Amino acid sequence: MPVSPHPQLRVVAIGGGTGLSTLLRGLKRYVQVNERRTGPPRTGSAADEMCETTPCRIADLAALVTVTDDGGSSGRLREDLNILPPGDVRNCVAALSEDERLLTKLFQYRFPTNADTNGLSGHSFGNLFLAALTAIHGGDFAQAVQMSSQILAARGTIYPATNSNVTISALMENGSIVHGETNITASRHNITELMLKPADAKPLPEALDALAKADIISLGPGSLYTSLITNLLVEGIPQAIAASRATRVYICNLMTQANESLGLTASEHIKRIQSHCKGERLFDYALVNTAPISPTLLQKYAREGQQPIEADLDRIRELGVTPVTGNFVHEGDVLRHDYDRVAEALLDLPRRTAGAAAA
Repeated sequence: MPVSPHPQLRVVAIGGGTGLSTLLRGLKRYVQVNERRTGPPRTGSAADEMCETTPCRIADLAALVTVTDDGGSSGRLREDLNILPPGDVRNCVAALSEDERLLTKLFQYRFPTNADTNGLSGHSFGNLFLAALTAIHGGDFAQAVQMSSQILAARGTIYPATNSNVTISALMENGSIVHGETNITASRHNITELMLKPADAKPLPEALDALAKADIISLGPGSLYTSLITNLLVEGIPQAIAASRATRVYICNLMTQANESLGLTASEHIKRIQSHCKGERLFDYALVNTAPISPTLLQKYAREGQQPIEADLDRIRELGVTPVTGNFVHEGDVLRHDYDRVAEALLDLPRRTAGAAAA
């Protein structure tokens, strides 16, 4: 393995949904191989190549994942077994797996939605696996997550935002209150405020420790309220970010999203986040895409009322946050962040901070 010319960084990535798992795929390429792995060394595997084309710049990678989903397979398991929703965590475990082949495909496999599968219909194997591990560990979901990460040789540590069974409610622009993530997402009204129940849910001590030791803390990309702000409503997490000496980064979404961020600019995303954290200053930088998006995809998203998020860079600066612009887009059937470019930009920011301090 080549010797890295860069400092060995401790990184904590916060979020949920496909946004966080996408980012983790980019970051894991920089993660230092765990020398404590037992058994014969692997040859010819993806793990052997992890740091051959990129320096091993990350000494420790942690993901802090939202646990408020109440729909689909996760919602059914949550209701039937009284466990935390495993879906977002499952995606992160799969994303951090050293070898995203057979085991990961198995973990992500979803049983067909039809009568022949009976109770398994629509469930993913990974969700069932996490549910079984939770039962084995006496209902401790966080312990089940760590065990699943070991089994899939995840190149990082995954923490649920809280080990408490939490739900969310949203105050909508028309004054109504909608309960539950599925109902909030389905609502046609825009969200003005998000609330967590119980309001005094606590994070894992290990997660707070990871935040305290971090060199980089990132939030996003992901749905503004149901993937990002949900984590910051857990008592202690925004305070830990605000107190941290890490380089703190908001990764802005590419497009607006129905009822969560329609019409909001990049700076307004940051304002909404900070307003849910009692005005705490959480970010030093904001990664904002400024590259054009193809007309075909713009038309596709426009049919859903979505549009590119306006990069109002001067207003971001007025918030005390430095915008970092670039081409962070990967175009396929849908828009996603280009996780390689985002990861590279993210890991370069501590050097920029150090350079600014020296100047």
